[in-house]
Amino acid sequence: MRVLALIKRICQQMFRDKRTLALLFVAPLLILTLMFFLFNGNTVDPKLGVLKVESGLVDAFKKADIKVKQYEAVTKDTVVDDDLDGLLQQDNGKLKLILRNDDPSKAKVLQMKVNQVVAAEFQFKMMMKSSGTAPAITPKSIDVNYVYGNADTVFFDVLSPILVGFFVFFFVFIISGIGLLRERTTGTLERLLSTPIRRVEIVTAYLVGYGIFAVIQTMIVVFYAINVLDIVLAGSIWNVLLINLLLALVALSLGILLSTFAASEFQMIQFIPIAVIPQVFFAGIFPLEGMANWLQAVAKIIPMYYAGDALKGVMYKGASISEISCDLLALVIFAAIFIVLNILALKKYRKL
Repeated sequence: MRVLALIKRICQQMFRDKRTLALLFVAPLLILTLMFFLFNGNTVDPKLGVLKVESGLVDAFKKADIKVKQYEAVTKDTVVDDDLDGLLQQDNGKLKLILRNDDPSKAKVLQMKVNQVVAAEFQFKMMMKSSGTAPAITPKSIDVNYVYGNADTVFFDVLSPILVGFFVFFFVFIISGIGLLRERTTGTLERLLSTPIRRVEIVTAYLVGYGIFAVIQTMIVVFYAINVLDIVLAGSIWNVLLINLLLALVALSLGILLSTFAASEFQMIQFIPIAVIPQVFFAGIFPLEGMANWLQAVAKIIPMYYAGDALKGVMYKGASISEISCDLLALVIFAAIFIVLNILALKKYRKL
């Protein structure tokens, strides 16, 4: 009977905690649905620019599901400016392939397709030739160059900058949220709000206080990743620090904001599936091009989308501060919105 009584008590507690029930039954369905749409997006055909390439080879590329764009002239920035996955040039029977390589797995697929098409075209011409002379184009005559990275670049080289930002976001979010929650549950926040101190001052103090440790943590993570793990860094380390510090500010203000809606540390942890996990999906780890339009729109309201793009741009592509200015501005706007909401959210705890 005592066991049954305890079971009844646990069930009653669970039924009274609607947020826990939602986490248990609804959150897995939402995340599973999101993953379903992410992994079942449309496959995006690679885009290949061609310059002075014979028409038979161009037709063969199109049949191989490669989007071909023909050029009369190109510059060194054509691949990036026109958002091409690669550019193939023909000169005196030799082929030169320039791969963008911002996604190494996608670049390797395009390179493999180009090699297969060229090899097939070579074999076809060999059969059609009645003389013993070999065709001008041969599979071994393709010279491959890279805009970003090199032939040894792997997907983790692109993934690692995003992971650096995500870990900064995750741990700052958890520590700041639980820290302020402890202030509430122990009564410290209520006593503060009963004094003449303003809500703006309280939010500022908590942001600066926890921000000091967020800065230290950010610097440790960035310097360790670059100097110890030897993670690729093509741009300035100061730009990397700036991005991560802004991201830490966003995580700090978001963690403090959500902690005002939690009654316990367990409830604070419950916000992870809603506030943290989607950050992973839209940070740039999964390509957005093949996703549904509404998912691409959702990505635009996720802070890690901008942080991941900026970190990848600086650490992998060597982007300058001006090239990531839009991403930095978005992070500043997110932080400002969360800070204002923090000030408004504290109003419900002021008794006097």
